[in-house]
Amino acid sequence: MSSPSSQASAPLPTVPQNWIVLGCGAVNEDFLAAVAAFPNPDDKIRSTSFQIQGGGNTGNALTCAARLGLKPRLISKVADDARGRGILEELEADGIDTSFLVVSKEGNSPFTYVIVDKQTKTRTCIHTPGFPPMIPDDLSESSLLSALDGVRLIYLDGRLHETALVVAQEANRRGIPILIDAERKREGLDDLFKFSDYVVCSAKFPQAWTEAPSVPSALVAMLLRLPNVKFVIVTLGEDGCIMLQRSITEGDQSEEMDIDSLLESLKQRNDSNTVIPTCVSSVVTKLRAHGIGMVSGRLFVGTAEKIPSSELVDTTGAGDAFIGAVLYAICASMQPEKMLLFAAQVAAAGCRALGARAGLPYLTDSRLAPFL
Repeated sequence: MSSPSSQASAPLPTVPQNWIVLGCGAVNEDFLAAVAAFPNPDDKIRSTSFQIQGGGNTGNALTCAARLGLKPRLISKVADDARGRGILEELEADGIDTSFLVVSKEGNSPFTYVIVDKQTKTRTCIHTPGFPPMIPDDLSESSLLSALDGVRLIYLDGRLHETALVVAQEANRRGIPILIDAERKREGLDDLFKFSDYVVCSAKFPQAWTEAPSVPSALVAMLLRLPNVKFVIVTLGEDGCIMLQRSITEGDQSEEMDIDSLLESLKQRNDSNTVIPTCVSSVVTKLRAHGIGMVSGRLFVGTAEKIPSSELVDTTGAGDAFIGAVLYAICASMQPEKMLLFAAQVAAAGCRALGARAGLPYLTDSRLAPFL
């Protein structure tokens, strides 16, 4: 995809050549149909626009990371069919190394029907998994070791959990940090969590996984259950995000605060009239969640860009774009406040085009310059 003129005029930021990230998880083909309004049962309607585009959490996040300048590698599986070949071609065109992707001679590649409702600005997805599914035996030991060579960061979306666990175990032995995308409760996710260094969640996941009474208290519960995790981020769509970062330098003089009350006070500090993303944070504090426990850390509240209705096209893949930007930010050692602003801006750019990838910005995009 050619970059917009606004991107071409911006200077190219310096990106070290050794920023290799490895992703293991879902790739598929998306059939995207935009409609004036979501149909009622037994309706017959026409689409206002239609596109066929690559999709899948890992495919989308790595595409975002590649456009930001990282060098992604991918472990996944497709079939040797027209969809599979299209998936590969699109990933390779964005600079993703697909040499570790398994191609089955038989079966079908995964695909998703996506209905984009222009009235409510929502999308509905109907997914058909690929067959045969990926199993650990599909990835030889030599391929795994080659895939991990020189890798700075691992991304796992919770799918292909048996293969992902093999990747996580070897990455852990090599001291390579791992980011987990916790979109929803999935088989094998708890096993992957044991090796995670960073977690990014969907809005509903923290409470669903911990059964805590609120999102902030659920974040405390997650850090207590996952002692190796450095931070947890929960993305909230147009309401921005919340991040809880563990403190490794806890002092005896740290103030103790109820995390729900702290969240409300931070929200009041955010300027509700600001269009661009903003972020506020607490100092290092002993954060208490009633009936759950306490951790020492910092709480961050980030806002999303307020996209004009005339510019908001499709939120498909916004969370994947956010994660792709977080992958870049971790590799670049960005401070949390800067990381959340940058990720929010990247995600907002992606919402201005149909599908998960068409609107993903390049690092040279002038819209990203203030956040780098």
